[in-house]
Amino acid sequence: MSNFEEKWLDEKDKEALQYIEDITTKADEIQRQILNEILSKNANVEYLQKHGLDASTDSSTFKKLIPLVYYQQLRPYIARIADGDDSSILCSNPITEFFKSSGTSGEEHKLIPMYEQEFVRRLSFFSYITPRMKQLFPNINWHKAKGLNFHFAKPEFKTKGGIVVRSIFTNLHKRSSNLRSMPSGNNTSPDDIILCTDSYQSLYCQLLCGLYQNDVVFRVSALFASTLIHVFKFLENHWIDLATDIRTRTINPKITSSSVRESVMKIVVKPNPEVADLIENECGKGRWEGIITRLWPNAKYINAVVTGSMSQYIPLLNYYTNNLPIVSDHYGSSECFLGLNLDPLCNPDEVSYTLIPTMAYFEFLPIDMLNPKGEVNQRLVDLVDVKLGHEYELVITTFAGLYRYCMGDVVRVTGFKNKAPNFSFVRRKNVVLNISNEKTDEAGLHKAVEEGGRVMKQFGATIVDYTTYADISTIPGHYVLYWELTLDDLKEQNLNYIPCSVFEDCCLAIENSLNLLYRLARSHEKCINPLEIKIVKAGTFEKLMQLALNRGASITQYKTPRCLNSSQIHIIQLLESNLVSNYFSKNYPNLE
Repeated sequence: MSNFEEKWLDEKDKEALQYIEDITTKADEIQRQILNEILSKNANVEYLQKHGLDASTDSSTFKKLIPLVYYQQLRPYIARIADGDDSSILCSNPITEFFKSSGTSGEEHKLIPMYEQEFVRRLSFFSYITPRMKQLFPNINWHKAKGLNFHFAKPEFKTKGGIVVRSIFTNLHKRSSNLRSMPSGNNTSPDDIILCTDSYQSLYCQLLCGLYQNDVVFRVSALFASTLIHVFKFLENHWIDLATDIRTRTINPKITSSSVRESVMKIVVKPNPEVADLIENECGKGRWEGIITRLWPNAKYINAVVTGSMSQYIPLLNYYTNNLPIVSDHYGSSECFLGLNLDPLCNPDEVSYTLIPTMAYFEFLPIDMLNPKGEVNQRLVDLVDVKLGHEYELVITTFAGLYRYCMGDVVRVTGFKNKAPNFSFVRRKNVVLNISNEKTDEAGLHKAVEEGGRVMKQFGATIVDYTTYADISTIPGHYVLYWELTLDDLKEQNLNYIPCSVFEDCCLAIENSLNLLYRLARSHEKCINPLEIKIVKAGTFEKLMQLALNRGASITQYKTPRCLNSSQIHIIQLLESNLVSNYFSKNYPNLE
């Protein structure tokens, strides 16, 4: 490490970087310790005793006796805790809160049990992120620079038994002192704005504060790339009001929360006509390419999850940010903080995460161990025994009462940091389209959509967002893809100039990119009808997001559902009500 790189690293930063070296070097030993601690701490809980475990249980016995489970199997135990049963059901510590999962990727909302000491322990995860970014961006004055970090709270509630339910980010911002070690700690927006549960007021004021302090913003971030795209669209629609508020030190009357208004006034301490002029000059051009670097000239990178289905948004992020580096720095969930990207400036398509062995006890189910009936072969492998290039479903055991819990995340081993493996996120296991046992997964679907996107790009059109479903209302059924498009030429925003044959070619390009079983079913067996693309109006996926927010989702956690099912008819109805045109594949896909 050069002296220049060390400029902004204090002793805690250096200790954190060394700690990563130490724990990844001793990953196997640490994993054994973690499991022993979990079992000894929770030896008396009902769930473990029910399966024959006691205080003397070792790891091999644990693996023989404890079954693999998904959330559905744990739901009755969690429901008892939520209803007020305070006995030691899943863990020895009393559950003090539940984290609520997003439930926007085609799954149910989950209540993940948590207790105070375990949450505090998990916070150490974030102390490892900032030191690495300081190494990579030594020219940033980390004491003065701020992040424009878009986080959003949802109303919390209590269960029948009086246990509070909230999202992880709501929890963090309610404990603002915990954010000091996080990369989002030095934020342009006060916590009162982020904790405002009215998403319109919160977003408007986060943008207002971020624009007012535009000269000190070094990073623009959100949890997911989709959230940033929503933010940029919001900016397109509200820049005039934002510029007016900054010019006159006023707040739009739509901002009705007194605490939010007071917080804004503490940031916007005087009128700033220079920033207002900048907003009006740049946004007034009506050209949104590179708008982020034009409004925040000192921004060095974008921070958001762009793996899995979020990779769809990389072209749009590049468009809005003038190709700023995109950093996807960590991998986590409501159940557990999992891994860090130790090479955060890598190409977004090559993001890998090093699993931190202190966070939980990790096991891995090779995905080829699922038999044709979907039953699970329980021969799992440990963290240090995974094989390069192989794919696994991630299984965790935590201090807070999840034992051999299947995450549903499929990951691929891409390398190793000492003894700790690096993983790329591949897909969610349960997100599939299926008509004739062809089973198109999320990764395969996204790859196919990318191929269709390349066809459209030749005609100046970019896919803003998409979702799909398997339409089995006719026999045989067929795949339906809903697309929202934008045109690169802002003077020509009418899709009619693109010939129908282009969309038909697009359909065929997608089908040619799907798996062999699909192509056989279409071309040889004729048991799947031609794929259909349905084009929806501009702004439709914003309406889709708002629909989810109205039903209790959080902007912070929102993900466009990629594969719809019969329980999501309300989404299909919204999409159909915004339909512009539709096209079918005219030819059969190849079998090569």
